[in-house]
Amino acid sequence: MGEAQPVNESWVTVVGNAATRPDFWETAAGVAVARFRLAATVRRWDRGRDAWADAYTSFYTVWAWRSLAANVAGSVSLGEPLVVHGTLRVRERAWDGEGERPLRGDRGDRGEAALRGAAGFPGAGGGPGPAAGAAPDGPGAPGEGPGGGAQQPRRWVTAEIDAVAVGHDLTRGTSAFRRVSQAKPLLNAPTGATSP
Repeated sequence: MGEAQPVNESWVTVVGNAATRPDFWETAAGVAVARFRLAATVRRWDRGRDAWADAYTSFYTVWAWRSLAANVAGSVSLGEPLVVHGTLRVRERAWDGEGERPLRGDRGDRGEAALRGAAGFPGAGGGPGPAAGAAPDGPGAPGEGPGGGAQQPRRWVTAEIDAVAVGHDLTRGTSAFRRVSQAKPLLNAPTGATSP
């Protein structure tokens, strides 16, 4: 029997471009891990111009494990069109001045509050803290207590995909299959033949 998959996981397939080169490392237990960012741009029909136009871009952190990690590290380059399939994980994070941390502790938070819209998004009408990258400017700024007290942690939501498949999007073209590999001699061929 195969490994049981949780029923409540959100499975997604995202088409986009590699926004970063893959980082590759092995854990202390020897498990291969690869991580890269994927940019997925929504395109909409612009009636005024009679043409397709880019709307907005969503960024995902893609995690690959074991043999998929090695394949991703060896075949994915910056900017390549990709198709990623896996489980979606949404987390609310915070920066408290000392470092990044999960907002509600380290308990496998899947971002339920963020998905319900109860996470207090900055700029969404009364959310706590300033918008990402915004600095408070003077007493009474968002996140400051009375009399210019301590600032609230800066909060944001991340979207991550635990990939089970990563492939090149051949409908949009890719350089992955145009790479030329050097021919290597076959070690077990007594006639001196080489591989193509």
